[in-house]
Amino acid sequence: MTYFLAAILGIVQGLTEFLPVSSTAHLLLAEKLLGFQDPMGVFTVMIQLGSILAIVWLYRLKIVHVLVGLPSDPDARRFAAMVAIAAVPALVAGALFSGFVKSVLYDSPKVFAWSFIIGGIVMLLVERFRPKPTILNAEHTPISRALGVGICQMLALVPGVSRSGATIVGGMLMGLDRPAAAEFSFFLAIPTMTAAFAHDLLELRSSLTSERTAEIAIGFVAAFIASLIVIRPFLEFIRRAGFSPFAWYRIALGAVIVAALAAGWR
Repeated sequence: MTYFLAAILGIVQGLTEFLPVSSTAHLLLAEKLLGFQDPMGVFTVMIQLGSILAIVWLYRLKIVHVLVGLPSDPDARRFAAMVAIAAVPALVAGALFSGFVKSVLYDSPKVFAWSFIIGGIVMLLVERFRPKPTILNAEHTPISRALGVGICQMLALVPGVSRSGATIVGGMLMGLDRPAAAEFSFFLAIPTMTAAFAHDLLELRSSLTSERTAEIAIGFVAAFIASLIVIRPFLEFIRRAGFSPFAWYRIALGAVIVAALAAGWR
């Protein structure tokens, strides 16, 4: 039964990781509803690597091109520097505050709820009042603007904010159009979430039992498959409809959680 729940949660992770709705908050809420025990959020963080490998697979030609071109291609070096610099703020914030986030905020549905609502309102405002897009290709993002997106990513430490939501909104504020902002968010996820996975693995490797490892492996595979399925349709959807539907979903879900908490749900 635990392995079945791990697969369900992996699917939740994969379907929500790259949507601006907060996969972490959805996972934590699903775990509470299903009675799945995840001390210190280890399962929640570590299965995210499945989603990252989905991105690596989908953009494998670009990634290989950059890696091969690093010694001689200025464009490849600039792209690598852009992603690396943008990742630094969240990595520093994670190193400083991840313990507090996991031990306190991960156990607070009220934080999820208000993060959903506030994030949805911000997304609606940015959709309406954002500057005119001047960057149509994520690969052409200036390093200074990439750093601005990276600073926005720091907010995603708070469950419910959404890493993809924070970086996509940050990208639009920095002048990227919607698909470019989403693709930049994808690229930025690779070093950020890989570092989070490695940190948790090193910190807790001695306490991982065979059963816990099996749960993580099942969730990882499910997250990988679900992410592969959702990424391309997501890009096509935002080209047509923008991010407003996700913003309203966030606000509605936050309101439901607030009402549930007011009614005594714990």
